[in-house]
Amino acid sequence: MCHKLVNEQGLALFIALMLVLMLSIIGIGIIKSTNDEIAIAGNELNEMKTFYAAEAGLDKAAAAIQTEYGATGVPPVNMPHGLFDIDGINVGYDAVSGDTINKTLTKGSMAGLRALVKPFTIVATGVDTNHYAAVTLEETFEVALVPIFQFSVFYETDLEIAPGPAMELLGRIHSNSDIYLQSGDKIDIDSYLTAFGDILHGSKPGSGVGTTNGEVNIKGLDGNYYSMRDGADWLDAADAHWFDSAATRWGGRVQDATFGQERLNLPLENSTDEAYKIIERESSGGGNNDSFEKKATFKVMDGAAQYYNGGAWVDVTASLITSGALIENTFHDKREGVDVTVYDIDMSIFKTSAYFPPNGIMYAGDDRAGLHGTRIYNADDIGSPFTIASENPIYTQGNVNTVNKVPMSIITDALTILSDNWSDDPAFAASADQNVRLAQFTETNFSFITGNRETGADGAAYNGGLENLPRFLENWTGHDLKFRGSIINLWLSQVATGNWLGDYYSPPNRDWAFDPDLSDPNKLPPGTPCVRTFIRLGWKQSDVGYSAAEFNETPAPE
Repeated sequence: MCHKLVNEQGLALFIALMLVLMLSIIGIGIIKSTNDEIAIAGNELNEMKTFYAAEAGLDKAAAAIQTEYGATGVPPVNMPHGLFDIDGINVGYDAVSGDTINKTLTKGSMAGLRALVKPFTIVATGVDTNHYAAVTLEETFEVALVPIFQFSVFYETDLEIAPGPAMELLGRIHSNSDIYLQSGDKIDIDSYLTAFGDILHGSKPGSGVGTTNGEVNIKGLDGNYYSMRDGADWLDAADAHWFDSAATRWGGRVQDATFGQERLNLPLENSTDEAYKIIERESSGGGNNDSFEKKATFKVMDGAAQYYNGGAWVDVTASLITSGALIENTFHDKREGVDVTVYDIDMSIFKTSAYFPPNGIMYAGDDRAGLHGTRIYNADDIGSPFTIASENPIYTQGNVNTVNKVPMSIITDALTILSDNWSDDPAFAASADQNVRLAQFTETNFSFITGNRETGADGAAYNGGLENLPRFLENWTGHDLKFRGSIINLWLSQVATGNWLGDYYSPPNRDWAFDPDLSDPNKLPPGTPCVRTFIRLGWKQSDVGYSAAEFNETPAPE
């Protein structure tokens, strides 16, 4: 028998209580979830702050190592280590170094070059004791000394290349400033092209040289050449899409400031010194330990020839003059517009003399009134590895180092190459008619470091560019200059300061190429300078922690 329920108020109350309970449970869950998310976000924020604090420890140690190299040219005697506090986070850092080794670089735009490499490892730990967060980071990097003659072309100043005829450049090219590229015909660049500044198509402002539209081709990572042309325009650092397009087109073989390309510096004793210090006298500035005079075991100073016998310097001027190895001559330098007095060195005699430098390094300096210099001739066979450095101009005449080739370099204020047709007779050397100074085929095998004028400075226009960096005084029309070696421009000339002009000579057909022997450390010229580069190899986060038990004391490096 069924009974009708006459009072349903108890059921309604029960349902209401159940709804309140369910909503309370949901609310508690939402609050807990929100609190958990806040805690997670807080932990992530604390970890991030601690991470960046630890990274500051890495940077502090790395900067200390780089600063020491910059100030002294050598690594720190005591490796960086210490403690500091940043925004309430305790940071401890420590660095260790490994043994210096000779190896081939594998990272960055210097990959493939041989270098003396010293490895470093830095460990930094950040601890936030208030929030139980800790992060340990580890970074490894190398400091590499790369022999400068492993570059086909290296410029400290702006590198300008604007040849009329076709030109092929084999080997790596670098400038610590800007690079300006153009050609009347074409330029083919077969290796890395890097600049601390910008890489641009066209002429440098102030050069007075217009823009030419010959091809500029650079070999990409896949071994194929790709033009700088970009439709009707040119792809260079002035383009908004330069980074992406250059990386895609050349596969990382073209890098400038946009890519973070670093400056490559000589490891001089004082970081504020200019590279020119290496050819200045040892006595300049109260003592110049970077001077090649300090390295030389034979030198000609202000007209006196001196030989180091292992214990003292001996004046050997008379003996060398008597043998014919050393002769003083004068001829007219049309670029300088003055006569130059040179000490001629007959290499066919000097190479077998008792006074050939035992370590292969010769230095010449002359600060007497007038323009002075050194000239080497009869140098087809120079006998032994040889480097000649001078604060004055150096001239070569005829073939150099073409028989029984050995490592050789010339380091000078200015370098002028003369053919064997050259005559010192003023009727020829000083003539306004370049056609009386007709050159002939010349072959040279040496690397050189020299200087030039600055385009646009002191009323000068174009400085002649890379194609005229070795100076000429003859009419080379139709004749080849075969050059194998490395071309380096590290300074503005301070002695031979005549402006480049095209009226006193005509350029040769340029058969110029990098000498691959220079990639062998055993075939570098005596005293080859190096440039220093810092290469970051790896980075890792080795530890992250949140346990309160781990923070009883602040970590300190051992």
